[in-house]
Amino acid sequence: MTEEIIEKGSHFEPEISEEFKEGFNIKTLIAAFFIGFIMLPGSIYMGLITGGGIAGAAQWVTVILLVEIAKRSFIQLKRQEVYIIYIMAASLMSAGLVLGAASLTLQGGAFSDLIWKQYLIQSPYAKAFDLPGKLPTWAVPPAGSEAIIKRTFLHRAWAIPILLLIIHNVLFRINSFTLGYVMFRVASDKEKLPFPMAPVAAEGATALAEVSGKKETWRWRVFSISAMLGVIFGAFYMVIPTITGLLMTKPLQLLPIPWVDFTAQLGTVFPSALLGFMTELGVVFTGFVLPFWVVTGSFIGAVLSKTVGNPILYRAGIIKNWQPGMTAIPANVATHLDFWINVIIAGGIVVGLIGIVRTVMSYVRRGEIKRVERVLPRGRGDYPIPVALGLWFLSTVVYTIICKILVPTFPTFLFIFFGFILTPFLTYTSARMFGITGVAQGVSFPMLREGTFILSGYKGVDIWFAPIPYFNHGWLAQSFKQLELTRTKFTSWYKAEAVSLTVMLFCSFLFWSIIWRMSPIPASTYPYVQKMWPMSAMFQSLWVTSTVEEGSNWMIKAIKFKYIFNSSVIGVALYLIILFFKAPVTLFYGIVGGIPMLPHMALPMFVGALLGRFYFAKKVGPNWKKYTPIILAGYSCGMGLIGMVSIAVALIAKTIFQIIF
Repeated sequence: MTEEIIEKGSHFEPEISEEFKEGFNIKTLIAAFFIGFIMLPGSIYMGLITGGGIAGAAQWVTVILLVEIAKRSFIQLKRQEVYIIYIMAASLMSAGLVLGAASLTLQGGAFSDLIWKQYLIQSPYAKAFDLPGKLPTWAVPPAGSEAIIKRTFLHRAWAIPILLLIIHNVLFRINSFTLGYVMFRVASDKEKLPFPMAPVAAEGATALAEVSGKKETWRWRVFSISAMLGVIFGAFYMVIPTITGLLMTKPLQLLPIPWVDFTAQLGTVFPSALLGFMTELGVVFTGFVLPFWVVTGSFIGAVLSKTVGNPILYRAGIIKNWQPGMTAIPANVATHLDFWINVIIAGGIVVGLIGIVRTVMSYVRRGEIKRVERVLPRGRGDYPIPVALGLWFLSTVVYTIICKILVPTFPTFLFIFFGFILTPFLTYTSARMFGITGVAQGVSFPMLREGTFILSGYKGVDIWFAPIPYFNHGWLAQSFKQLELTRTKFTSWYKAEAVSLTVMLFCSFLFWSIIWRMSPIPASTYPYVQKMWPMSAMFQSLWVTSTVEEGSNWMIKAIKFKYIFNSSVIGVALYLIILFFKAPVTLFYGIVGGIPMLPHMALPMFVGALLGRFYFAKKVGPNWKKYTPIILAGYSCGMGLIGMVSIAVALIAKTIFQIIF
């Protein structure tokens, strides 16, 4: 497959004589404000209630709304404007936070991180490990602080955490855009890698410009139907719990949020087995969109490990901390600490080794090709590579200085190792894999950050909250390629990102302040975070206490090298077997990704994948794959809109309540 793509690379990207055009203007500026002030609060509310976001919906809704306005004003949006709006929406709505061994995604921009930390310092797990008095005040105010008790960011105790948050967001964008640009120049201009998925994404965004014509396309019809489905389902799933939560002590849920859990009942027959399913319809639609073999692999990995494997391991005496009556979250924590954390680490090691081997082999295969840097396209928005490297170097130096000031006793050479060695290495390998295969199958080092902290000899908790410059910016190489294919000036993206950052910081601060002020987070009003955040709090507390004097060594005890080694051998063998039988390699990546996943998520996704492949694909025909992303985007949009209705009702009700009393 890879060889075929490389061989056809010279024909994949046709010569384009069209000049590069500006994509950032007043239209895209209006789009940024629309996303920040209209879509972001809905994303926050959906994230708290269901755990899902509306990033894809924000992209679609913004483009379609502006297109409809443009149609009625006899104005047609240019392809460059459509694409800049598209990527601005992704930038404004994106969110993610990795916490120790658990990955926790938080919707709602930068200030979601501070909302998480205010919960962490008050969580029962942090109190159990005596952490509240140890957490640095530059990360979060003390648990008894007036800022925490009154649930407000407008307090001097938040000054340094908010300042560090803003500095990190600015530095991160400088760091990512400069190094990402350098890797694009290397992978695309020098090595001429084909980036097979970039034209697909570029054409998808370009196709949105067709809607600005007066002819109504099939995309709009599919989107509208899916959006109405999201509105109807969201009315039962979110509006009823929201309204009843304002009137009653416990909200009325027609469908259990976020899942139906059979773990406690199943445990009486199959000890420590986990089973259940998420009740949010969007998970099924996600199975429509993701590659079939990835979803199948995730289902196999999740069910074989958590439902089938756990009882076997329990009877073998490997799982010891499980207790009868445990529901999904405590059972998952217990089985992870007893065994599965080692398998997850091993899976990451195997994927990393495969990435290194694939990178070396791609060099060998392309060794005979003469690498001559092509003449840079005129007007593309390029600037000298030394300038980009200089800005990246400077931002990494600033990161290192900040970390050294915040955590002076941590070895400086490790900050340098993360920022100046690991980050460019990971970024380059990832950019190459995007350039060759179209997807990120680069090198990763599981638990390297955590392991480095523990083995460094450092004692304290501050390092776990410092902004370590350990990143992977490889995805930006493909994004720059998409800009090139849509003939959009690179400078348009830089301007759009600067505006997006400003709008995101302000709107994230504003809406998180309002929502946090309404009620504590987590609370019974927000079923998803009430169930999921305690698990993440436990994992982070366990990691943090591993570097405390006379602290907990649960994580150190949980990591057993014999399990990691044996699991790594099995992982390599599984990969070779899949290659031998010429099965899809994505099946292997799906299995590895499915092991940390709860069956509750994997089961409805697999149902969606089966329905899509064996029913709808036959019913609809070859166009089914074109429909699936629009169906998911439309449904997410409908859920997002109904989520905004919910938050509007909640805000009005809380305001009236405060006025009366």
